[in-house]
This record gives sequence, C-alpha cells and structure tokens, in this order.
Amino acid sequence: MTQLRRPRRRQALARADYETLAELRYRMRRFLAFSEEAAHASRLTPQQHQALLAIMGFPGRTSVTIGALAERLNVRHHSVVGLVDRLVSKGLLRRHGDAGDRRRVHLELTAKSRRLLRGLTLAHRDELRRQAPLLRALLSRVEGAATAGRGAVRSRGG
Repeated sequence: MTQLRRPRRRQALARADYETLAELRYRMRRFLAFSEEAAHASRLTPQQHQALLAIMGFPGRTSVTIGALAERLNVRHHSVVGLVDRLVSKGLLRRHGDAGDRRRVHLELTAKSRRLLRGLTLAHRDELRRQAPLLRALLSRVEGAATAGRGAVRSRGG
C-alpha cells in the first residue's frame, strides 16, 4: 500500500485545488463505472477483465505467472488462483507449468479472450478519447497549482 507523503513545508491551498482534485476523482469514478458496465456487458466481472488486461498488457511478456498477476492486480496470490480457475473454466485462459520450476504456473490468453479483450479495449480507448480534453485540462490545473505552490514557498523562504 502506498504511504501518504507529507509535504515538507506548509503549502497554501486554494478552493480551486480542492475542486480540481474532487473533479478528477469524480471523472476517475465515472470511468471505472463505465469499465465495470463494459465488462458486465461482455459477460465478465470487472476483476476478470482486469486480469485479462494485465496479462495482455504485461510489459515484455506473452505469458505471466500467477505471482506476477497478483502483484499487478494488487491482490493476494490465493485470490488470483480462484480468479484464474474461473477464467480457465470459461475458456479464457490456459495454464502451463514452467519447465525450470514446477512451482511456477504461467498464464496465457486464449483466442476467445483476445477477441473479448480487443472489443473491451477499443471501447475503453474511445471513452478515454472522449474524456481526454477534460482530463488534460484538469491535469493542467494540477500542474499549474503545483508550480504556483513551489513559487509561493520559495518567495516566502527567500
């Protein structure tokens, strides 16, 4: 779990800082709600969708171990085993053992899961493209506030 970093110096916050953060969190929740609905429409749970996406999008690999998937999903190993069991029974994942280490199990997407994931990814990409201008504006406000805050701290200290 990520620890909260405390600012080294007191920084002034304007109402706009709170409004920007609240709006950004609202937009993120809306996107997550969109994602959950899209998964359900594809007859997947949101967790199953996330697992398939994590495997397909894992940097530099075509197969992923259960341990690596647990890390990516930020859940316990035994929880991923149950999730994987359900995906295998739906014909969406294949397991295969590691030749060098029999304790390791590798996971691979099936053709069926690749088709499902492609459709979901296109829908998510389209939704992000619709939201992109607003998200860019919000991030710009955050960056502007951070720059202004650093300037204010410097000017008081200097």
